[in-house]
Amino acid sequence: MSGPRFVDVCAGAGGLALGLEHAGFEPVLLLDEKAVACDTLRMNRPAWQVLQTDLLEFSPSRHQEIYDVDLLSAGLPRVKSSATVARTETEAELRLLEATVYLAHAVRPRALLIENVPGLVGAPGFEPIRDFIRKELVHLGYRFRWFVLNAADFGVPQDRKQGVLVALRTQYFDAFRPPEPTVKEYRSVGRALRRSMAMGGWQDADRWAAQAVGVAPTLVGGSDRRGGADLGPTGTKKAWARLGVDGGTVADDVPGPDFAWAPETGRHGMVRITTDQAALLQGFPPDWRFAGKKTARYRQIGHASPPPVGRALGLAIRAALEVPRSTASVAGYTSTP
Repeated sequence: MSGPRFVDVCAGAGGLALGLEHAGFEPVLLLDEKAVACDTLRMNRPAWQVLQTDLLEFSPSRHQEIYDVDLLSAGLPRVKSSATVARTETEAELRLLEATVYLAHAVRPRALLIENVPGLVGAPGFEPIRDFIRKELVHLGYRFRWFVLNAADFGVPQDRKQGVLVALRTQYFDAFRPPEPTVKEYRSVGRALRRSMAMGGWQDADRWAAQAVGVAPTLVGGSDRRGGADLGPTGTKKAWARLGVDGGTVADDVPGPDFAWAPETGRHGMVRITTDQAALLQGFPPDWRFAGKKTARYRQIGHASPPPVGRALGLAIRAALEVPRSTASVAGYTSTP
């Protein structure tokens, strides 16, 4: 028996789609405007239908296979904080958010999932967009819920809070419960990366891992308008330094046997992480590959939604969608679109 079907927009490197796949959903179409992201998706899942296009220019009438799917999902570019909502870049990101809601008019999914920054859930600066979403979803016959999840609660070794919107058709909404944490204790950076740090023969891998006992700060993919790959702004780099990691750059390879780890001496005495290690910190499985050069790979990883969070959300949505099928005759609902 086939699983519930979904369409994923602004799919990026596939973190959310992969999580939904792990929850038993089957993709009908994934779309993203960046060629390198589409290359990543096709490289890992050749059978997936991937379309390179701008969401603002996407015509659903040309892809009628997406009509009446079970879920429309979107891990959209992260809108800026409420203090910067007037910026041009943020306005473009908000247009993508609006376009996703408008797409629901055509697709008419049983459920809608949008992941973005936590501030979108309740910050005053985002009240206008929340009000727009509320009016549109109510008009379409959905009920919805905003909430915040932290990826660390789902086994991801990273402090990454995500704002989430889940909307469902009225007959499914009461059965929905936001996912509960799947781990009792956070997974540390040292535990997540110890094995990979030792792969080049580095003798201090165990000593480094023993002190890297916290979760990673939020990985930041950065903007295409910026320079090379690094692990984030100044405050984030300081958090990495406390873990003995140089956050000012991304390494090409893991440390070799001659690397002298001496974080007290400054950046040059700190270890650097690779893009593959960043992917592990984002919750990707080791066999998930990323297309492009180092900076392009890192940006895809930093912008991605952690797959374990996508899986947890997928399982929660799937549970809600499946409840009315067995209770429809009692409750007077129909489970068909």
